[in-house]
Amino acid sequence: MLHHLRLVLLLLPFLSLSLPQAAAQIKTGNIHVHVTYLDDRAPTTQLKVALTGGGNQVAETYTNDHGDAQFLSVALGNYQVSVSGPGIQPAVSETFEVDARRGTQSIFVRVQPASEDGPPKAGKGDSATVSANDLKVPKKASQEFDKATKLIAKQQWQKAIDQLNKALALYPSYAEAYNNLGVAYARLGDPAKEREALQKAIAANDHFAPAFVNLARMEMKENNFAAAEANLNKATTADPTDARTLALLAQVQLLDHHYQDAIASAGKVHGMSHGAFPLVHYIAARACERLNRLADAVSQLKLFLTEEPAGERAAAARQEMAAIQKQLP
Repeated sequence: MLHHLRLVLLLLPFLSLSLPQAAAQIKTGNIHVHVTYLDDRAPTTQLKVALTGGGNQVAETYTNDHGDAQFLSVALGNYQVSVSGPGIQPAVSETFEVDARRGTQSIFVRVQPASEDGPPKAGKGDSATVSANDLKVPKKASQEFDKATKLIAKQQWQKAIDQLNKALALYPSYAEAYNNLGVAYARLGDPAKEREALQKAIAANDHFAPAFVNLARMEMKENNFAAAEANLNKATTADPTDARTLALLAQVQLLDHHYQDAIASAGKVHGMSHGAFPLVHYIAARACERLNRLADAVSQLKLFLTEEPAGERAAAARQEMAAIQKQLP
């Protein structure tokens, strides 16, 4: 749930349409999880995949030698999956929905080897997120912050917290330090202190986009999509050039049933980072489907295939597009 991390987790729902007349009969759904490295190679070691909903783990399984796992007969609702195991960085997905309109969906999770871990450091020097107060950071406080960053890179979370508190003792208005403090508390599983640190980051700099994004991710875990959307809107106002945040906003708008807004946000992402975030077109396709704009949903899936024409995800997109086209007049 961390913003501006080198840990890259690309996960969005792949939507499989069921026939409208059968939708009311579906009370559960199936989830197929596909785990790959960033280069699309499947991990050969067995990894643990946990399914959580409402803050509680509801099921657990392991990947096969192709990086695949599945959860069958999952109750309708909002969920996340987490992937952990030897040789990889633990990864937690964004929230996705199991609903009555789909029988089965595929979730694609990309993970990185443990040796490639990097610090969850906010964009230091970014003019959109650095306040006048940050420009006044004393040299000693900045040095303590840099030491904490190195500890975060080594996943030494408690030591990083101690070091960040040293930086904050020297400069109590250090928004970036509060943000990374929230990151460290998140890794230690302390959401109360995580939230407190992020709120202090925003109090120090009410235009610090990374803290708003991290707060939004906390709200998403609690299925509070209205609050998550509000925080992401503040983040995109502070930094309108961040395509990754806009992509997350589009997903939250979809989950919050703001379908027109989700389509608009996906369009902005497409316009500013052409091809960099192809999965936003799945969000837009789902929003179009909910608005009964099936032809537009097909167009969005075609855009996805233009940006990512090969691979498992492209194959899933073609199957879904064919299912929608059968419903067109």
